[in-house]
Order: sequence, then C-alpha cells, then structure tokens
Amino acid sequence: MPRQGFLGTGAPLSADVTLAIEIAMGLTLVLGMLLARRQRYRAHAWCQTAVVALNLIVIAEVMVPSFRSQVAPKIPARLARSYYTVATGHAMMGSIAELLGVYIMLAAGTKILPESLRFVRYKLWMRIALVIWWIALLLGLTTYARWYLVPKHFSSTGSRTLLGKLDSAATEICDVAGESFNLGSE
Repeated sequence: MPRQGFLGTGAPLSADVTLAIEIAMGLTLVLGMLLARRQRYRAHAWCQTAVVALNLIVIAEVMVPSFRSQVAPKIPARLARSYYTVATGHAMMGSIAELLGVYIMLAAGTKILPESLRFVRYKLWMRIALVIWWIALLLGLTTYARWYLVPKHFSSTGSRTLLGKLDSAATEICDVAGESFNLGSE
C-alpha cells in the first residue's frame, strides 16, 4: 500500500509530491516569462528547458502509470463521470502542453530541426504554450481534488460543488488574448 501523503488529504505520497512539483514548475514557468521580459534570454531558456525536462520525467514516472491503471481502462464507458472526464482532460491538455514545450525547446534552442520547421513568431507560441500549460495545471489540481478531496460516497451534487469552486477559481486566469477560459464542471 502506498505511503500516506503530507498534505493530509488521503492521497498517496507520490500524488502529493507530484502536486507540489507541478505547482512549483508552473510558478517557474512564470518566472521564466519574466526573465524573457527583462531580456535575460539565456536564463529564460535554461529555466523553461529545465521545467520541460523535469515535467517529462514526472509524466513518465507518475502520471502515465497512474492514468493507465486508473483511467484508461474505463474509457469510454465511464467518461461521463467527472472522475474520468477531468483526468482525461488533464492528460490531453498536459500532453499538448508538453509536446509544444519540447517542440519550442528544440526549435528555439537547438539546430536539430530544419529551418523550415521552426517557428517564426516564438513569442506568440511561447505564450500559447504557457496558457495551455496553466490550463493543464488547473485540470491537474481539479483531478487531485476530484480523486482525493471528494469522497466516493458524496453525491454528485457534492462533487459538483467542489468542482464548481475550482471552476470559479479557474475563470480568474486569463489567456494571452485577454479572454477568460472556463474549465467547466460535470
């Protein structure tokens, strides 16, 4: 049986550690953005690259095995349930964010990709990646809440209330175009 986590939620230690790491990475990405705005591009590149690389490890070691064992076997039969819907949305947005991050890292920081496959407007794509990453992070927080904070014996009304609160918090974050996004609940 997995060891109890340190956040007091009933989650296993691996989930609590992953949550803490992901929040730290989200804040580090914002720090990296600030470094770019101050024209400290080398520090910006190191900061963002470190997050993308660390996230690959977390995804491979924790998230993929968890998704494979707890969510994937129930798709599509139980996809209408928030437990599976939110986790699947997190996996999809997280995959898009990570793949885009790896692509930006390769296109901007290496000569691996041919010139014809590189971005022309890096700033726009980096902003898009940051927004997608934060959406994935919010879905990850929602997944954590749904899996470990909403007891299974709660009625669907109870889970809707918690997810509604998380959704309200998510609407406060704006994308690069200045429009609010809505994660939605059940």
